[in-house]
Amino acid sequence: MKKSAAKPLTKTELKRIIFKEIPRFVKKDPEIREFILKISAGRFADRKETEDRFERLLEQLRIDREKYEKRWQENQRHLERLEREWAERWEENERRWEENQRRWEENQRRWEENERRWEENQKVINSILEEIKLLHRKYDTGIGALGSRWGLRAESSFRDAIKGILEEDFPVKVERYRTIDEEGLVFGRPDQIELDLIIRNGYVTVAEIKSSISKGDVITYLRKIQVYEKKEGRPVRRKIIISPMVDNAALEFAKESNIKVYGYPEEIELSELQS
Repeated sequence: MKKSAAKPLTKTELKRIIFKEIPRFVKKDPEIREFILKISAGRFADRKETEDRFERLLEQLRIDREKYEKRWQENQRHLERLEREWAERWEENERRWEENQRRWEENQRRWEENERRWEENQKVINSILEEIKLLHRKYDTGIGALGSRWGLRAESSFRDAIKGILEEDFPVKVERYRTIDEEGLVFGRPDQIELDLIIRNGYVTVAEIKSSISKGDVITYLRKIQVYEKKEGRPVRRKIIISPMVDNAALEFAKESNIKVYGYPEEIELSELQS
């Protein structure tokens, strides 16, 4: 009786046997170990080749590191240059700002100085204008007085001009006081008398406003005041004469009689118009 032929192994069974047995063969049989190394040499690098590859890798890493370090240093230098430029620009802007501030303060000081000078000049101009105005008034008053004295201008017009100046320059009101002197104290017979009353805050100053004053005019003025005090029942404490033309005898007599004499209304002080 013949023996049956052995059944061939499948690929799966063969792979299982090789994986199971090959480690033992490689460990014990040098020929098998050498054979396996030869057939795997084309797929796996040997030690020398591996070391060469490792050296080349380290060299490439060194080159890359130097390149990156060089770029880092270049970037660092660029950053430092930018910082220096920024600092220089900041200092320049700071210097320009301080210079502009100094110029602004200087212009402000000059402006204030010019404004102060302008105000001073304006005060001088106003003072000159006031002096011109005063001279004009004195000139006009003097001409009016001369005209009244020589009959070229009415005494009432001269008085009205002085009245206008007083009311314009002072907070006063000038009124014409008229009454009848029945006893004839002024002219020696009954007649009408007139006085100028300067009223401020209810206080009354009795004035004589004429283009020219003589001693006789002063005597007449005092008699008119006596009539006023008797009629109105109040004493007169302020007596003034306003005239650009007062002769020496009249001026002396007025001082003795406690009468203030003014050549022009601008010479009067406001405090003297309140009793």
